[in-house]
Amino acid sequence: MAGRPGREMFRIACVTASPVCKIRGGRKEGIMAARDAIRKKPRDTRGTFKRMISYIGYYKWILVLVFVLCFVSNILALLGPSLAGAAISEAAAGVGKVNFEAVFYYAKRMLLCYVLSSVLTISINIIMMYVSRLIAKKMRKDVFDKLMRLPVGYFDRNQAGDIISRVSYDIDVVSTCLATDVVQILTSLVTVVGAFGMMIYISPTLALVAVVTIPIAVAYVTKMRKITQPRYVKRSKNYGIMNGFVEEMFSGQKTIMAYAYEDRVAENFDRINHNAAEAYYDADYYGITMGPTMGSLNNLGLTLTAVFGSFLYMKGGISLGQISSFVLYSRKFSGPINEIANITNELYSALAAAERVFYLMDEEEEPEDRQHAALLEEVKGNVALRDVSFGYEKGKTIIHNLNFTAGAGKLVAIVGPTGAGKTTIINLLMRFYDVDAGNVLVEGQDVRDYTRRSLRGAYAMVLQDTWVFKGTIFDNIAYGRGGATMKEVVAAAKAAHIHSFIMRLPQGYETVVSEDGGNISKGQKQLLTIARAMLYDARMLILDEATSNVDTSTERRIQKAMRELMKEKTCFVIAHRLSTIQNADHILVVDHGDVVEQGNHDSLMADKGFYYRLYASQFE
Repeated sequence: MAGRPGREMFRIACVTASPVCKIRGGRKEGIMAARDAIRKKPRDTRGTFKRMISYIGYYKWILVLVFVLCFVSNILALLGPSLAGAAISEAAAGVGKVNFEAVFYYAKRMLLCYVLSSVLTISINIIMMYVSRLIAKKMRKDVFDKLMRLPVGYFDRNQAGDIISRVSYDIDVVSTCLATDVVQILTSLVTVVGAFGMMIYISPTLALVAVVTIPIAVAYVTKMRKITQPRYVKRSKNYGIMNGFVEEMFSGQKTIMAYAYEDRVAENFDRINHNAAEAYYDADYYGITMGPTMGSLNNLGLTLTAVFGSFLYMKGGISLGQISSFVLYSRKFSGPINEIANITNELYSALAAAERVFYLMDEEEEPEDRQHAALLEEVKGNVALRDVSFGYEKGKTIIHNLNFTAGAGKLVAIVGPTGAGKTTIINLLMRFYDVDAGNVLVEGQDVRDYTRRSLRGAYAMVLQDTWVFKGTIFDNIAYGRGGATMKEVVAAAKAAHIHSFIMRLPQGYETVVSEDGGNISKGQKQLLTIARAMLYDARMLILDEATSNVDTSTERRIQKAMRELMKEKTCFVIAHRLSTIQNADHILVVDHGDVVEQGNHDSLMADKGFYYRLYASQFE
């Protein structure tokens, strides 16, 4: 039996309209959940930083080369001030006659050192751009693979826009920081240590004067970290809220226009956009003060150096050339410190983004299959629920002691008012959620004794929320059925009554469907998904209002064709139009999580109970 790919299961999980999704997946609830997340305390900063750095470790040999180049580049740059001081000393030593040959000798070598250092720096930047791309690719793969392993409940609780924001914006921030800022900080240490060493070599007294501002700078940076990091966390999460809102509004644009709700949506976006802009401003307001403040402290150190250097020069304790070299080295010493202070802001922003990414990566995955779980093979389609109780949240049971049996090859319809628990039953059959009590049985065996992949592979699904992807008509129908032939695809399309429409397209089955099927109607998308389910080799079929977007005449023809194709297959149908399930072998009438009636259409109508009232209400 062909197994359904993991990504299809991910997609089905996302679009399954469970009550949790309906209750908690709306715009207001999703945004409120994201706002609650903003108020959470930041996670372990040190641990987050270590996990960020671990991604650099995947490319350690490239980074070894980068560090070697950085070391050589910095050494060459550090030679410049020494050569400049030597040239000035030669010029100052000549009384009436300057040894220009010696001056040019040192000047040429200084120029060569600076040119070579610049070439190496450009090479380092090119290499780090390449590493940045690799890190982003690796991190996105890890996040996407994680999403493949998360349960349906995660997607019910979180907005799609917020998830997309983590996969795109947050990972971009992290990868940029890892590839440039962290390396810049580490390589700047070479310059700082080397410049300070040369400053001590030239004049230990002036070196002590030059570093008097360092403790002040360290205390200032530490204080600013406590102020700015929470603000960067808030900024990233507000951007997630905004992305989630925009994604939802774009997907519901037609509904917004139909209800003339554009002004209200614009007002809501203005408020959310204002919050995001304020969070951005609040973070950068403090962040941008670090560079100028550190620059002022460095200038203070330079001023003290100039004053005390002048006294030493007048007393003959230092030469003019040495003072020149010392000043240049002091700039080399303070420059990286100033850069590190500026980069620190970006590092805090990256840590905030990394927290969101790693928070997703630490989400609890679907539990592993039981040890020695069996493959579901030789499926006949016998399904039963025994004393099943279930709730999406602890203490809130919505399915109570549910019992029913679906024999192999039977058509079972599940009907009831909105919120009665119909889709929840489907979630339990597919094991998107595990029951709190009782058993779901397939072929007489608890579904938890089977592997999830084989269990879900035994079902084909057609949901009310249709999904097609950017690709040809053929690819969309053949999705999930590897190696399907054109003959098989055409047969499925004919059975779904969409073959004639396909043949009217410019390239027939090779016509490319745009992203999310934007170039075909909703009803045609539904027929494509029905054809896909027909082609899929499964012994059990789930239809969740699968014909809600087609006309009544087409619906009857499709159901007749499906009935022929589904011989000896078990079919579960969620229907609101009761006229479409009159021929069902068994009808489950669900209300408030309980099966209040069972039987076929005739027997239920004769009982004149809940089903009778539902049916009558649709034909009054």
